[in-house]
Amino acid sequence: MNANFFCASMGLLLAAVNASAAYAQPYPAKPVRLVTSAPGGGTDFTARLLAQGLTAQLGQQFVVDNRGGSHVPANTVGHAPADGYTLLVQNNTLWVAPLMEKTAYAMTQFAPVSLLSRSLNVLVVHPSLPVHSVNDLIALAKAKPGEINYASGLVGSANFLAAEIFKQMAGVNLTRISYKGGGPALTDVLGGQVKVMFATTGSVMPHIKSNRLRALAVTSAEATPLVPGLPPIAASVPGYESLTFTGLFVPAKTPLAIIQRLYETAVKVANQPEIKERYLASGVEALASTPQELGAAVKADAARVQKMMQATGLRAE
Repeated sequence: MNANFFCASMGLLLAAVNASAAYAQPYPAKPVRLVTSAPGGGTDFTARLLAQGLTAQLGQQFVVDNRGGSHVPANTVGHAPADGYTLLVQNNTLWVAPLMEKTAYAMTQFAPVSLLSRSLNVLVVHPSLPVHSVNDLIALAKAKPGEINYASGLVGSANFLAAEIFKQMAGVNLTRISYKGGGPALTDVLGGQVKVMFATTGSVMPHIKSNRLRALAVTSAEATPLVPGLPPIAASVPGYESLTFTGLFVPAKTPLAIIQRLYETAVKVANQPEIKERYLASGVEALASTPQELGAAVKADAARVQKMMQATGLRAE
């Protein structure tokens, strides 16, 4: 699969932009499902804020439908009717998974609606690990290749990619311990069974403040006020960056009028001060974009992941 895998659905959307036909039925006329990942993670948080906002703005219930596993949410929406009543809120996992392994869906089954949020990861270690900086971790990992383990979600998840890119760019060998999601992974890091993790700011900040975890750096290219006082990994590993962004998608043949209404309403929700404050309190930035901007962001991120995979030979397990 190449970096142009998203072009088919983008072409469908761009062609529809010039269409003048209006959708025959008022939308929404009944409750809408927002399908997303398992409860407790950053994608679920984004989906719930969006659901609250859409419900308030559009006068119908938008209900979050959590589905565990990296492929299940996309499989559910990719094969759903294109009527605007089954939506997908998903992060980079959506377009990375088909690059790494065979999936029961293709990106051509989706049309983009809007970016929703953007977040970074924090590189944290259990306090029992005798490191206090990224350089310390690199030195210890090189001295003990394969002996230090790190926790991640499924192959293709954001924290998995953040760690694998770090390993490749820093030239270290960390042993991966796989979990079904970020929540169970973090539990074992807190317990000391696993020593290292790249975790979302919202999930780890309380544990950093209580000294249950030690924070080393952030995965953004520069220091960020979202996590004051932490340097970027790029200060020790030049060129390193790993961000997570979440978007709203619909089945590819969804009428343009529905896509346009969802996009316009998502923008209103993202621009509400209380929504921005709730995101920032969790270390996440609220976003809103045109469908075309989301499509371009997906294409660019897919190309970056493909480049890393070609350089490292990385494949799904």
